[in-house]
Amino acid sequence: MTLLSAAALVVEGYHPGVEDDAVYLSAIQRRLHPALYPHDYQLFTRQMQASVFDRIMAAWVSFTHIPVSVSELLCQCLAAFLLLLGCWALARRCFSTAAGQWAGVALVGTLFTLPVAGTALYIFDQYLHPRAIATVLILWAILAVLDRHVVRAFILLAAGVVVHPIMGVFGVSYCVMLWIAGGRARKPAHEPSAVTAALGIAPVWIFEGPSPAWKQALNTRDYYFIGRWTWYEWLGAIAPIFILWAIARYGRQANRPVLARLAGCAAFFAAFQLAAACVVLLTPSLIRLTPMQPMRYLHLVYIFMAILGGGLIGEKLLRGHVWRWVALFLPLTVGMFIAQRSLFAGTEHIELPGVASHNPWLRAFAWVRGNTPVDAYFALDPYYMQLPGEDYHSFRALAQRSELADAVKDAAVATQVPDIAPLWQQQTQAAAGWQHFRKQDFLRLQLQFGVNWIIVQGPEIDGLDCPYKNETVAVCRLE
Repeated sequence: MTLLSAAALVVEGYHPGVEDDAVYLSAIQRRLHPALYPHDYQLFTRQMQASVFDRIMAAWVSFTHIPVSVSELLCQCLAAFLLLLGCWALARRCFSTAAGQWAGVALVGTLFTLPVAGTALYIFDQYLHPRAIATVLILWAILAVLDRHVVRAFILLAAGVVVHPIMGVFGVSYCVMLWIAGGRARKPAHEPSAVTAALGIAPVWIFEGPSPAWKQALNTRDYYFIGRWTWYEWLGAIAPIFILWAIARYGRQANRPVLARLAGCAAFFAAFQLAAACVVLLTPSLIRLTPMQPMRYLHLVYIFMAILGGGLIGEKLLRGHVWRWVALFLPLTVGMFIAQRSLFAGTEHIELPGVASHNPWLRAFAWVRGNTPVDAYFALDPYYMQLPGEDYHSFRALAQRSELADAVKDAAVATQVPDIAPLWQQQTQAAAGWQHFRKQDFLRLQLQFGVNWIIVQGPEIDGLDCPYKNETVAVCRLE
């Protein structure tokens, strides 16, 4: 299992500080060093109110004195190992042959970075994400439910909810259905969906009314709106129901009760959650529930498809034929690797702690981290994370300095926390047209928000003091 998880991580790569890690890594660093981010901490700390992830990581770093960068890498490796171990434990309940067990686990590991239809999710992210930890806890809770160990299942699910509330509640929903399917519990009159159950644990701000700024932020997330989904995204949401139903039917016919139960519950779970999500996302009066992302139940469904589908492929097709294993997994592995290299083309495939990057953006961020005051306040192109070669790395997380709200990742935070949406809107609108800014425009941002540093792409701006520059960007001081 160690070799398999290591191989899976090598294929998917490792990229700390990208995408959602803009929030998580910044929150951990803020807890360890409260002097960081004096100007913009609300843009990421408010979202973390419902999770203990940053608290746990900060406590671990404080206790062990292992740097954050190394701790995150170690925890990423451990999460991958435990996730695949949980998949293997489930596969053992469903398949009696080694080929079936290992094929299911190998397929999950190979498809770590498979996009989950229309949800902007992967099965396992390229950086430490609390969703990965919650998924590990859910898988082991499912095993506890199969064994009718209700206390252990409750503890694991409760831990999953406090680490990642949305994914944790999806796990609760599935486990409730699995428990009922075991035939030893009376069916309740109402089975709550992940959306309705989450309302019981949601922080107060979940009930705040929408504002024009919040709606603008919401509109930047196409995956929130199923009406904008393409046909293949809908196929990716509907097809799993039939695939899992077919696996369950086979399990019943072949007298494999655990396989039939897991697949049947997964099919029902997928259909039930899809219906609940459609109600939420297609009802205008329920728009405030949209950021709870009810379609993200598909994350768990895709894992079940890979475990159970892969196990059947291993038993029926691969068996002991080495060339068949190679014919299946080599193209998949190469394809997933190429896709990741295309996505992070400007950065090393595995970004190891303490190793200097050749990415010019990351070199500039490293210079900022080591050569500017802790209370420095930066402005960047609000779409800098999407620029060619930047590869979605977060300035805030990696440079450890405050920045004006960006239009990419901070927009997602604004959808989760409505009362910061006006600030997000004000700052991103003030920086609109960044690529045409001259010195007077940057000075306007300084006057309006107090920023005293900027990072610009391309040629230096006349009249600015830029103590650092490389082939792509310059770091300039506003006086």
